[in-house]
Amino acid sequence: MADNEHADIKMSTASKTRKNLAYLQKQKDAGEKLVQMCPAELGPFFALAAEMVDCDICRIPHMLSARTGTTREEDEIACRLTIKKFREYTSVIHINFYMPTTFYADKIDAVKYGAEFVFHGADSLLPMGVNNETLKYMTDNYVPVFGHIGAISGWQTNATGYKKVGKTAEDAFKIFKWGYEYQENGMGAMTIELTPMEVSQAIAEKLRVPVISIAGGAPCDGSEMVDMDTFGVMPKAASHAKTYAQLLPFLCEAYSDWADDVRDGEYPEDKHGYHMDPEELEKFNELMAKFEG
Repeated sequence: MADNEHADIKMSTASKTRKNLAYLQKQKDAGEKLVQMCPAELGPFFALAAEMVDCDICRIPHMLSARTGTTREEDEIACRLTIKKFREYTSVIHINFYMPTTFYADKIDAVKYGAEFVFHGADSLLPMGVNNETLKYMTDNYVPVFGHIGAISGWQTNATGYKKVGKTAEDAFKIFKWGYEYQENGMGAMTIELTPMEVSQAIAEKLRVPVISIAGGAPCDGSEMVDMDTFGVMPKAASHAKTYAQLLPFLCEAYSDWADDVRDGEYPEDKHGYHMDPEELEKFNELMAKFEG
């Protein structure tokens, strides 16, 4: 057997270069701000661009919407394929994978699927609204969890609506205790959403783990913005977001220019293809002329 025959086989899924939870913690401890993006429906190419300019975290759900009526098996396959596809495009950025709720309704499943998703390339799991018992079971079994407090996006908003939270002292302190309990049960980092700026910042300063703000305005230990907001794709700009580029008009202009060239006969040009050897072309034309299909 050659010495290097199995050189590409690894005994661990750990990576020395990826921005794992320990890296995020070091950044917080050093006072360095963390940058978190969420490509949503825009896909892994946007995560690649974010990694190229040293963004730290990419938060992703699986690429099949929960509203498509998929089965549990289809969801599981979609989760694996989504993580693997994003990891094909990126090698360093921290992938925080948004677990479907049904995958952690049972703590055994939470560990089973959490471990599976890490194996396929996730650096941490986001079980939105997870209870403390399940969280502790996950982290006791070495599943890295990067969770969320404040307004719970997704399924909760169907019942309560997407609204600001923590506006009273009592409610704000409940959110702090929520985050503290998560920290003490092993959560390695968390986002905080739609809480007053003062509340978000105070919680980030009080907790040991990184706290990244969403829709709150406070600097915290970093900030997340969804790419649909970053690139002005939403029909109405969100008050909490800043648009850095108008992506849709740029794409439409490129498609329109190309379509016009095709319809006007200006694309493709001779330089966009290549020609057959004249002798072979003559033989080919003879064969075509004789064909009576």
